[in-house]
Formats: sequence, C-alpha cells, structure tokens
Amino acid sequence: MNGIETFQHLQAEATAWRRQLHENPELDYRLDKTARVVAEKLASFGVDHIETGVAETGIVAVIYGQSRRGPTIALRADMDALPILEQSDKLWSSKVPGKMHACGHDGHMAMLFAAKYLAASRRFKGSVALIFQPAEESGEGGQRMVQAGIMDRFSTAKLFGLHNVPGIKVGRFGICQGPIMAALDEFDLVVKGRGGHAAKPQESIDPVVIAAQIIVGLQALVSRKTNPMEALVISVTKLKAAQAYNVIPDQVELAGSVRTLVPDLRDFAQGQSFAAAQGIARGFCADVEFEYRRSAPVTINHPGETDLAIKAARALVGPACVDEKISPRMGSEDFAYMLEARPGAIIFLGNGSTASLNHPGYDFNDEALPYGIGYSASVVETVLAL
Repeated sequence: MNGIETFQHLQAEATAWRRQLHENPELDYRLDKTARVVAEKLASFGVDHIETGVAETGIVAVIYGQSRRGPTIALRADMDALPILEQSDKLWSSKVPGKMHACGHDGHMAMLFAAKYLAASRRFKGSVALIFQPAEESGEGGQRMVQAGIMDRFSTAKLFGLHNVPGIKVGRFGICQGPIMAALDEFDLVVKGRGGHAAKPQESIDPVVIAAQIIVGLQALVSRKTNPMEALVISVTKLKAAQAYNVIPDQVELAGSVRTLVPDLRDFAQGQSFAAAQGIARGFCADVEFEYRRSAPVTINHPGETDLAIKAARALVGPACVDEKISPRMGSEDFAYMLEARPGAIIFLGNGSTASLNHPGYDFNDEALPYGIGYSASVVETVLAL
C-alpha cells in the first residue's frame, strides 16, 4: 500500500485544475461547463468509460482493474457551487459574481485526480466508478443520481465519499460508524394576525410579537422536550414583516431549518413545531400556516465500510492521523441517499485553519489535495486488493 509521498507529485497539476474550477463556479444542475471540463479531464486520464448527462449534468466514469473479475466500488465527488459573493481575495477568486465554491466541491472534484493514478497503475481487481454529482447544495442531487439507476447500472457494491473540514489539520482524517451527519428539513411559517397603526397596538393582533414568542417556543422544544443526548437543532433563519416604522403588519413570515441525527426526531420536530406555533398563535387570537419539507436524511456510515475507510486512511498517513471516533457533525449531506442505496462511508479530511464552509472568505486548501487523491486511491486498492 502506498503512502502519501506517492501522490505528492500530482499536487501541482491538481491545484491548477482545482483553481480553474474555482474561478468558474456553477449552481445546482446547471453545470454544463463544469461537467464538460470534468469529462475532458477524465478522458485525458484514459478512463475506460464515461457517461455524461446523468441526472441532467452528472457524470459516472469507470476504470477497470488488472482483472475485471471482481466487484465495482464507487467514489463520489460533488460539483455544484453556492450563490455567495466571494470575498477570499485569492488570485483565482470566482469570475462569476454571486457564485462561488464556498464548500470545497472544486477540491472534491480535483481529489478524484486519483483517476489519473488508478488508470495508470490499475493495481486492483474489479472496477471503480467515479461519480460526479450535481445539486448537492440543494440536498437532492444524490437522490436524483440514485433514481437514475446508477447503482444497478454500474453494479455498485460499495461506495465511499469524502468532505473537507476547516479546523482539522491538513493530512488528518476523521470518521465514525453510524450517524456522522444530520438530516436536513426546512419549514415556512406564516403568522396571521391583524395589522394596524404602531401607535395603537391594542387595536391590532400583532404578528411580530407572536412570531417572537414562537421563535422562543421552538427553542423550548429542543431544550425541554427532547433527550439532550439526541441532537436536535431548530434554527429560524428568515423573518419578514412590515417595511415601515409605524405599521403593524397583518402577517409575519418565518422560515428555517431542522437538523437531527436521530431519524425518529424528524417526526417529532415536524409535528411539535406546528403544534407549538399554532398553540402560541391561538393564545393571542391569531393563527398560522405551516409547511414542512424533508430533505437529506441522516448520513449513516455502515460498520464494515467504515472499517475499510479507516484501513485505507491509515495506510496512507498512519494510525496517529486518523480519528476513528470523531463527533458527528450537524451539517447535512445528500450522500446519505447513496448510503441508503448501498453500504459505504464518508470520511472527513482536514482543510486546515481556513474560513468555515459556506463563508464568503472560504477557499479550499490545495495542500490537502495529495491526501484526498491518496485516500481515494487507497480505498480502491484496499477494497479491491489483488
């Protein structure tokens, strides 16, 4: 098994390509330029099969091992950017105002430069499918790829993912069995009162005051109605009321997200959020409209595949640089849909002391590229050992 030094020579080329991707971000499924650049790069590596247009702009590329007698495993990278105005001040900052790779998907794509190594060495049996997925940020691209039939069509037996994490040192990995990232749900809530003049609040039913009470009440569901050992996060992130200083509006619009690591808590959060909001509003002679949407499920690492991921990471960097019992993160990941379809695992890779994910000052750390490339190759050679 190869150590990190085997992959260091790929850093310069992968960095140049990563920065090209960073300069030209695209959103959700509208990844025509990105997909074309990825497909061209894969073809230059000599991969055996490239299928484009999967779930609109996704790609699946296949590399066969020395012996094709063996299973197929998949490696997945996400491709889409975020609608954020970049403020990183890098020479390779986004050339598209209002769009940027603020979550490191440019780095994730570049880490599958492992395809260059794998296509040249082919030190494995069976085959590896490289999945380049659109629309991870909207929480639905992974599900669309599964619905497109890629697991059956490419006879995928296991699959593995990777995500960079700011705050963990470059060259260090973190993983755990079971839930590793939270489910994501979203809600919209309208508090319907009766508007009036701000000087005469007694003549109105003030939805602003009611909305404030609801926001506090939702936090009580977390602190007083759920087991503190079972994580639940309810965040109100949008608030729209009147546009004038002296007007009490007829209604106030709220919106936010719900995250949990326990699947059963999704049912609780959905039912109790509505019940709490409605109860508070009716106590003030108002009412609510409530819409709740479920997005990505809990990301759950399978035990056997987690062990294989740990073995591959240790072979690359040594046991001291692999934390196999990292705490789960409350961020969400639609790789969860793929892990519901096939056994697999996602691992975290340190991005160093950079800005946080989804921050306008974030940039993927190119020093991490050899580690991501090496891990991807190591997983293939571990799982599909000759």
